Order: sequence, then C-alpha cells, then structure tokens
Amino acid sequence: MATLEKIRSKAGLLVIVVGLALFAFIIGDFLNSGSTYFKQHQEKIADVNGTTITIQEYQKRIEDMTDVYKMQTGLNNLQEEDMTRIRQSIFDSMVHEIVLNGELDELGMSVSPEELFDMVQGENISTALLQNQMFHNPETGAFDKTFFLNFLKQIDDDFIATSPQEYQAQLLQYKKLWIFWEKNIKMQRMEQKYTALLGKTIAANTLDAKDAFNAAAESADIVYAMQSYSTIPDSVINVGKAEVEKLYNQRKELYKQPEAKVIKYIDVDIVPSQEDFDMASSQIEQLREELAASDDVRDLVNDNSEVPYINAFFSEAGLDPEQKQFVTTAAVGDVYGPIFENVNNKYRMFKLVDKTSAPDSVRLHIIMLQPTETAKADSLMDVLSKGGDFAELALTHSVDQSSSANGGEVGWITEAAALSALDEDFKTELFAARLNEVSIFKSTQVVMLFKVTEKTASVNKYKIADIDITVTPSSKTYSNLYNALNQYISNNQDVDKLDATAQEAGYNLLSNVSVTASDQILGSIPQSRQVIRWAFEHSRGDISEIFDCDNKHFVIAAHQGTVREGYRSLASVEPVLKSELVAEKKGKQIAEDLKARNLTSLDAYAQAMGATVDSVRFVSFNTARITGIGLEPKLNAMISLTGTGSLSEPVIGNNGVYVFQVVNKETNDREYDEAVEIRDIESSYPYRYGYMAVQSLVNHAKITDNRIRFY
Repeated sequence: MATLEKIRSKAGLLVIVVGLALFAFIIGDFLNSGSTYFKQHQEKIADVNGTTITIQEYQKRIEDMTDVYKMQTGLNNLQEEDMTRIRQSIFDSMVHEIVLNGELDELGMSVSPEELFDMVQGENISTALLQNQMFHNPETGAFDKTFFLNFLKQIDDDFIATSPQEYQAQLLQYKKLWIFWEKNIKMQRMEQKYTALLGKTIAANTLDAKDAFNAAAESADIVYAMQSYSTIPDSVINVGKAEVEKLYNQRKELYKQPEAKVIKYIDVDIVPSQEDFDMASSQIEQLREELAASDDVRDLVNDNSEVPYINAFFSEAGLDPEQKQFVTTAAVGDVYGPIFENVNNKYRMFKLVDKTSAPDSVRLHIIMLQPTETAKADSLMDVLSKGGDFAELALTHSVDQSSSANGGEVGWITEAAALSALDEDFKTELFAARLNEVSIFKSTQVVMLFKVTEKTASVNKYKIADIDITVTPSSKTYSNLYNALNQYISNNQDVDKLDATAQEAGYNLLSNVSVTASDQILGSIPQSRQVIRWAFEHSRGDISEIFDCDNKHFVIAAHQGTVREGYRSLASVEPVLKSELVAEKKGKQIAEDLKARNLTSLDAYAQAMGATVDSVRFVSFNTARITGIGLEPKLNAMISLTGTGSLSEPVIGNNGVYVFQVVNKETNDREYDEAVEIRDIESSYPYRYGYMAVQSLVNHAKITDNRIRFY
C-alpha cells in the first residue's frame, strides 16, 4: 500500500516523464522518416499537377539532350547560351509531357509496340525520321530506308558486343542517340492522336464552306491614302483615368505575372585598354620582320597566331575577302599587313608561302579498316584487282558508317579537309592519286583503301601563313576595372542613393528592372543567370558582390523589392493602355474631320491628309498582311465589301486612317465544291485546335518551378 501511495503522490511527475518519452519517440521517428521527406524536397526541381520532377531526372534529360546536340552539330564543347537553351527546352518538354500524359491516361490512349514498329520500319515511317539528314542518301537527297535499317542493325546490342573495341564507344553513342529519337517519335505520335481526336470534335458546316470559298475567291486592286496617327501630337488627346481603368479591367487576365524581384544594376564591359592595344600592335610589328625573313613559317605562326598554320593550298573560294585581295597581286614571299579589324579588335598579317595550279577538290571513296587490319587490306586489294566491286566491299567491310552504306563515297574533299581528317601524308597521296585507281593508306590511326573518281578543273591555289592577334583585356586591365568597381561598392552601400552616385562615378545604372525565376539572362548579358539567382536569395536593400559574366561583363546588383505573384499593377501597364486609347481617339478624330469635309475624290482626301496616293494589288479577305501597309484587318474587310470604282469612307486602322478606291476586282475560275471546302477547313482543325488545347492545358496546369534553386 505504501508503494501505491508513493506512486500516486508522484502521478503528476510520471505523466510528464512518460509524455516526454512518448514525444521523444514520436519526434525521433518523424525526424528519421522526415529526413527522406526533406531530401526529396531538396531534390525537387518542379512540381506539375502533383507530379514531381527531381533534379536527377532533369539533369539526366539535359545530359542526353547535350550528347545529342553535340553529335548532330559535331561540337565537343557547348557555350553557356547553348546550355541555357537546352535546359529551358528540356523543362518545357517535361512539363508538356506530364500535362499531356495526364490527359492521355484518362482517355486510355497509348502507342502499341506494333504501331511504333510501323513508324520506324514499316510502311508509315515517322516524318521525324524521314526528315533526319543522317538517313538521307547523298546522291538523291532523300530518306534511304536501307541505310536507316543498316544503322539500326549496327546499334543492336549483339552487333556492338562483337564490334572492335575502339568502335564500341561510338556505337553506344549512336544507340543513345536513337533511344532519344525513339522517345520523341512516340511522344509526337501520342500528341498527334490527341490533337486528331480534338479536331474531330469540331465540324465545318455549309456556311463555313461558303464563307471560306468567297474569302479566297475574290481579290482586289486598290489605290489608297493614309493619314498616320503620328500627325497628331499625343499631348492634344485627353485620356481619362477611368478610361484606362476600364480597359485594364477588360484585359486584366492578360496581365497575370509570376513572382518577380526588382533590382537595379551596373554593367561594366570588360574591354581592352589603350595599353592593351598598344602592346598588341607592338607585338605584331615585331613579328612582321621575322615572318618576312623566315622560310619555315609553321612554328612562327603556331607560336604566335590564334589561327594554326595549315600546310595546304586554298583556291580563292576558300579565302576570306582580305586574303583574296592579297593573293591576287602578291608574289611568293610577300607579306601583307599588319592591318587592324575594328569589328573584332584583331590585328592580321599574311605571307604568301607558295602558289600553284591544281584541282581544288576531289571526289573520294573509301573502305576504312582497323589500324591492325593490314593483311585484310591487302586481301581486299587482291579482290579488287580481280574485278571485285568497291561499293559492295565498302558495305560489308568498312567500319565507317557514314560512307559504307553509300558505296564508300565520302564526297568532295579539299586539301584542308583531307589534312584535317588525317594528316599531311594522306593529303599528299590523295591529291596525287590517279582517277579510279585504288590505293592503300596506312598509318597508326587507320588502314584505308581509297580511290578518287573525279577531280575539279585546275585553278590557282595559294598557301598562306596567317597571323591573327585579337586584342583582349590584360590581367592588369581586368584588375583595374574590378578594383574600381569594388571600391565604388565599398563606398556606396545605400541602395536608394546609387542612381546619383553611379552617374558621378561614370557608371550606367539601370533601375526598376524586374526579373522572374524563369529568366535565364539579365538583359543581353551572357551567363548572367547568377545575378537573377542572387536576387531571389536576397532581400530589399542588399547589394551584391561583383559577378563576372563570361569574362566580358562585371555586374553588381541592388535589391529594390519583390513583386508578388498575381496581376501586374495598373500603373505598370498604364503607358501601353493609354497609348492604345490615344491612337483610338486620334482615329475617330481624323475620320470625323475627313467626313465633315464631304470630299468626293481620293486625290482630295490625300491632299486633306497631307499624304500621297499609293496602290496595292491582290488584296483578299484572307490576306494576312497587306503589302506596304501591314496588318490591318478592318481594311481587309472593307475592301472585300466595296464594289469596283467605289470610294470608301475613312477606315480607322491600327496605324492610321485609310481611304481607298477599288480599281479592279478579280474572281478566280475555281468552281465551288462544298465537300472540298469542308474537307480543307477540317484538315486544319487537328493542328490548330489541338495545339491550342495542349497549350491551354499547360497554361492552366499547377506548376511549381524551383529551378532558381539549382540553376
């Protein structure tokens, strides 16, 4: 009993202890499980209608697209601008796919394996493949199914596994490229099905058909005069605040905006100083004497020029204008320059090393083998000497995919291209080869059978040493610009006073600049996304460090505030709305003044307008932009309603007031066929309304974009 009494006396304390223990247990479990939640949250690049896009998914798609872009362009390194476009394109595509797939899942739409096979290898090959230049026959310029199927065969896993090791990496890259295309083809087909379904829900009727026929059947030739709105000063037109507010409320849905940060910033161009120009000029002047005296210019050029020495002859077609002008009058050994090109801050100097008369290019066919396959090359030469077919051997033995399916043909190749492809020995042998005579070229890189089937006519060709030196900011110039801007920031930490102090310091400061999280660059400053990220990570009154944007701009930013997500304010759009209302009132005023004069001829109208009479032909109701006038739908409509010889009343347009006279109307000879007209109208529905529907789904999707946290 005593024990029970003791427990009862401590009941309150026990409740607290047990409660704390339970809380510790619960919160511990929450923190353990919550770590996964927080990690997922940190990895979320976006959320689209409840579907999460993780940074890993997004980055993987970017890497795939980057690889594809490199393969298709032949570039090894991409500029930041290219990467910015790729990142935006991938984000748009992923949003598009998520939104569209949500609709397709509800409708039960899909692309079957049989359908995909038909789009790739069957009778209905996808237009994306048909238009892909990789699968076009160089002879016909058209899609070559045999070449395409050979490509698919070479990226098969079994084929890759049995291929020489040095080519497996390339084949795997092609396979990766194909997987990317296949996904796009499938997605395009899904969208086509969806848009076709939507298109079928809308039907054209007999009135639509007749209206479309009449709109295109008749065209008119007119003479006209126009009084521009610019002839009346804006200051004489009164637009009340209530009018602007009314128009704003009518258009309000157009002014939706995401959250934005308002900043002011200074952009300093990192450009060469006069000292940098003087140093470059002195350098190239010293090189001139050495270039003129040197017989072996290769090392001199390669050590000092941005352009490497190319030991090959060029025809005039392969020279730039400056070089072409030089070689036509120069003797071997002559030096031209140095000259300075203002456009790109470059000093240039040329020496004519040699000149000759020879074919500019040759048509080349090859059978490329592995470097170790010298015995195989000899065997193939033996087969060819006994009448073997070069094209068939290329198809079955050449490891060069781009030429093997085309009988080994590479196409026309110049000396410079041959030098770039292999080396000087190959270039020399190639241009010394006799027509249609097969030769073997062996090097540590490749073993190759080749023949030249054609040569261009002999022309004058020139070998040039080209020394180019672009003037760039020195480290001293870079430091001076940076230090001056850094000193300015240190002395000016009040955001509100920057406008005045920047001007005094000689800096151009832009204020009240709005940036959103989706903006990739600030103005036209390359690689300035970092400034936008800074704006979203800081608050009003903060002044940034100095950002180095692509070694071309120093930028500092000052945070002025935040514009919340919602609608743009009336004040921010008032100038545009007021301008529209001013133009509208000017139009009414001009039209009323002209009508009050009771004029009866176009010449009289032109004189009253202070304008000249002009003419335009073939204007129909469907004419999108009238030649010499532009987009004026009211004018289109009035011309279609006005008879030949009739003088119109003043027509209030977008840019001015028009008066016209129809001088001739023509009707085409095409007979009205209701079925054909309805078919033509409805054929445009899937694309037109399908595109609008998909875009509407994207516009109304619930999207949370967190990219600003990562890029």
